[in-house]
Amino acid sequence: MEGKKKLNILIFSWRGSGHPNAGGAEISTHEHAKGWIKAGHSVTLFTSYYQGARRVEIIDGVTFIRKGRQFFGVQWEAFKWYLSKDHPKYDLVIDQFHGISFFTPLYVRVKKLAFIHEVTKEVWRLNQFPVPFNFFVGTIGKIIEPFIFRLYKNVQFMTVSESTKKDLIKWGISSDNIMIIHNGVNVPLFKRLPYKETKKTIIYLGALAKDKGIEDALRTFSILNMVSSDWQFWVVGKSGLGYSTKLKLQSKKLLLKDKIKFWGYVNEFKKFELLAKAHVLINPSICEGWGLVVIEAASVGTPTVAYNVAGLRDSVVDSETGLLCDAKPEALASKIQYLLDHKQLYQSLSTNCFKWSKKFSWKRSVKDSLKLLETISSSNF
Repeated sequence: MEGKKKLNILIFSWRGSGHPNAGGAEISTHEHAKGWIKAGHSVTLFTSYYQGARRVEIIDGVTFIRKGRQFFGVQWEAFKWYLSKDHPKYDLVIDQFHGISFFTPLYVRVKKLAFIHEVTKEVWRLNQFPVPFNFFVGTIGKIIEPFIFRLYKNVQFMTVSESTKKDLIKWGISSDNIMIIHNGVNVPLFKRLPYKETKKTIIYLGALAKDKGIEDALRTFSILNMVSSDWQFWVVGKSGLGYSTKLKLQSKKLLLKDKIKFWGYVNEFKKFELLAKAHVLINPSICEGWGLVVIEAASVGTPTVAYNVAGLRDSVVDSETGLLCDAKPEALASKIQYLLDHKQLYQSLSTNCFKWSKKFSWKRSVKDSLKLLETISSSNF
């Protein structure tokens, strides 16, 4: 950092590392923050509180401040805390979108950066709030989201895919104000990659949530199971207790009881071991910013079959590193069956996706985001 200004950076994020529902966006934020600290900057992350968490702690050099809950409460707490001035002066405030932003253009007068993985759009209607609150949240969210972006017309954006950039442009953000920086990937060091399972194995990895497509994944498994008995299905990820129970009951009704295993949450090493052993990753999400799990699977030679939707059409190169299809379980099942019936195609995709994954590293991503920070700090944003 010799000769360059050391920035005191504040990140507003609805969830942070360690949160029970943390996902790819939170991994990405933390990796960038670690890289910025290594480059000499200071980083504070203001995020939501969860049971058992410390209100203030330092993780990998990042100072965490936790107040409010992830749904709506954290935005209000951030507003009050920032205006109280009970904090040091910050040079740059990063406003991370996840459906609802932190509305920083209304009260933050220093340089700002909006960080967004995906525009929420249709995901609003699939929220998991109880009836009838889910209807109101889904309806109101979808109506107000386009108006939120009007506040950010003069703010620089950082995003992770061409799909999200196109959505931002549709909602009035200038192309010149949008920088695409792909996510990296962290892969454990294996002495040797595990062998594929003897049985054809399909894995779902991610949050067990409607918008991530877990229910479509179960229906896809059921269709494949009716065609042949030589399958096994793995579901890796966590959800609320009530929804997890519902999914297990649904798998019974679909006659998958003896063919499916719910692994729940697993550590990083186990996650990559399961990805390596599986033949195909299934991703029926209705919308993604990028699809970090796709690159994680690719890094161990496992191709993905996914819906042809925003984000996934960026992380999956159709017919080269995986296959894309229409957003319905029947199409997913057909593509998976076709891929595993054609060994030469499968081997080609497996080799290609491994090479594709090598293009993505956190070192490269952080290098690009540091350049962006320097640009913003010396610009009129």
